[in-house]
Amino acid sequence: MAYIKLPEEELLPGIRGLMAFRPDTARPLNALAEVLLRDENNSLSRGERETIATYVSYLNDCLFCQSVHGAAAQCYLEDDGKLIGQIKQNYEEAPISDKLKALLAIAASVQRGGKNVTTAQVEAARNVGASDKEIHDTVLIAAAFCLFNRYVDGLGTWAPTDPQVYIPRGIRIAEEGYASFDAMKSIGK
Repeated sequence: MAYIKLPEEELLPGIRGLMAFRPDTARPLNALAEVLLRDENNSLSRGERETIATYVSYLNDCLFCQSVHGAAAQCYLEDDGKLIGQIKQNYEEAPISDKLKALLAIAASVQRGGKNVTTAQVEAARNVGASDKEIHDTVLIAAAFCLFNRYVDGLGTWAPTDPQVYIPRGIRIAEEGYASFDAMKSIGK
């Protein structure tokens, strides 16, 4: 049970209930997510960007965000969940590009605190082909997901524990994005 009374709480887990509570704040948050995670003018794939969001949410122990964004990443990467699971447990050993590994290292540092990002991490990312925009967007995705995670968990929202529940939402995100988000639709729609 959330710390505040949310509309249709039993149908709207995580950030979805909060967005139904404050649609006026939901719009800019969704617009930010749309630009960061789905904008086509980006050399990182949507799957890579959702993976960064998932990993930061995992590090923040935010079940809802890591699950829903993990489901979206699975859709984009055509993954059955094994790859996302490997990345969460040990991205350095996961079968992903060296560039994504370097960007996840930066994201993990941002999750601990922005000043934890080092020149060596940025240079390592550049050395495996990361552009300044990719480094910028990684830092901004990580910072934004720290905000989203703390928003979700700071108000005590609930999250389903069955990972399969999130797959339809991941598909919907992949197909429709965040800008068209309707907070009143249930998680499975």
